[in-house]
Amino acid sequence: MTDQPKPLTGTTVVTLAVNLPGPLAASRLVEYGARVIKVEPPAGDPLGLMVPDWYGELAAGQEVVKLDLKDAADRARLDEILAEADLLLTSFRPSANERLGLPASAEKHGLAYVEIVGSASHPDHSGHDLTYQSAFGTVVPPAMPPLPIADLLGAERATSTCLAMLRARELGWPATAQVALEDAARWASGAMRLTGPGAILNGILPNYNIYPTSDGWVAVGALEPHFAARLAEHVAPDDRLAETFKTRTSDDWEAFGNEHDIPLVAVRRSPHSPS
Repeated sequence: MTDQPKPLTGTTVVTLAVNLPGPLAASRLVEYGARVIKVEPPAGDPLGLMVPDWYGELAAGQEVVKLDLKDAADRARLDEILAEADLLLTSFRPSANERLGLPASAEKHGLAYVEIVGSASHPDHSGHDLTYQSAFGTVVPPAMPPLPIADLLGAERATSTCLAMLRARELGWPATAQVALEDAARWASGAMRLTGPGAILNGILPNYNIYPTSDGWVAVGALEPHFAARLAEHVAPDDRLAETFKTRTSDDWEAFGNEHDIPLVAVRRSPHSPS
């Protein structure tokens, strides 16, 4: 059986977006078959300094070009690259994009154009994932958020927006859009009604909880009635779950869950967590 072409095969994306949301979105576009040219400043993408291994994973399959866009020759080189592209992705403030002439270049070359910004209402305001999460209540002080939710969701929103703008360009429609990380944080805050402090999926239900085992922890996600019934039948009633899970190892319980079709897995440390 021959391999089928990917949906973005033949599409060229130029990304100037550094740090996290842009590289994540660009990596997703590579997965769909796009040719991605990643233009970085001479010092490189700051993400590469913070997490070089993850940066390498995200940049895999891309053509990395170092350009100083404030230099006339390098800016001209960018225009040469854009002349062969289909979409331009940026994460500078809109005022910086304007100073660099990026919207004009996108229009000149007939490109789809997507800007990742912080705030839709104040796109030139500074901020980062932590400030957007804090503004919409997904941070519970004094703990720092375990994941950059606004950046992660923002990257997925940027990916889908790029796909939509490529389609708009194909149809001859206006193909320029902004993706606001603030909006991603607002979306995430809605989920706090399920998982925030005191919410239904934050330890209130015995059949959707985390329990200590003889050597660690196990997570139980028996939320649907048929799973809850299997949990009660094969493990223990709700009021005896905690003591029962302590009798075996986490891996034993995970195998048991697979055997009886119960959503039940060992809680493991991420292999990417700092030691």
